Amino acid sequence: MRFVLLLLALFLASNSMAAGINVTVDIPRIDASEYHRPYVAVWIENPDNSVAANLVVWYAQKETSEGAGTKWLADLRQWWRRSGRDQSMPIDGVSGATRPVGQHQLRFDAGEPPLSQLKPGKYGLVVEAAREVGGRELLRIPFQWPITETLHLDARGEHELGLIKLDLNP
Repeated sequence: MRFVLLLLALFLASNSMAAGINVTVDIPRIDASEYHRPYVAVWIENPDNSVAANLVVWYAQKETSEGAGTKWLADLRQWWRRSGRDQSMPIDGVSGATRPVGQHQLRFDAGEPPLSQLKPGKYGLVVEAAREVGGRELLRIPFQWPITETLHLDARGEHELGLIKLDLNP
C-alpha cells in the first residue's frame, strides 16, 4: 500500500511540474436578479492580435426556448471577430458547457497541441467573458514562448471575470 501511495505522489508531483501552461479562470459571484452563466473564450494571440490557438470556449450547448447556444457566441466580440465566426461548433477538445461561479483550472502541455505548434516569440493569453443581461470583459496577459523559467502572471477583472492566473512551467 505504501508503494502505491509513493507512486501516486511521484506521479502527481511530476505532472504538476510538467512543461506547459496552467490557467486559472475565476468566475465571480454576481448579485443580480437575473443571473446567467457567462460565455467564456480563452485563446493565445499573436503580436498582431490574430489567434494562434483556441484553448477553451464555454457556451450553452443545449437548445433552449431562447435559441441555440451558438447563436450568442458573437457576444464574445473579440474572439468572434478573430476566430469564432470561422469555427464549426463544437470544436473538439476546446468547446464545452458554461461553468458555474468559482475557479476553473486549465492545463496545456508544451509537447502537445496546441502549444506544440507555437513558434518562438511573444504571445498573449486572452480571456473574454460575456453574460446575458450582464456585461462583457476581456483580459490579456503577455508571455514569451518557449518558456525558459517558471513564471506566475495574473490579471484581475472588474465584474465578469475575477483573478486570471497564468502559470508557465519550463
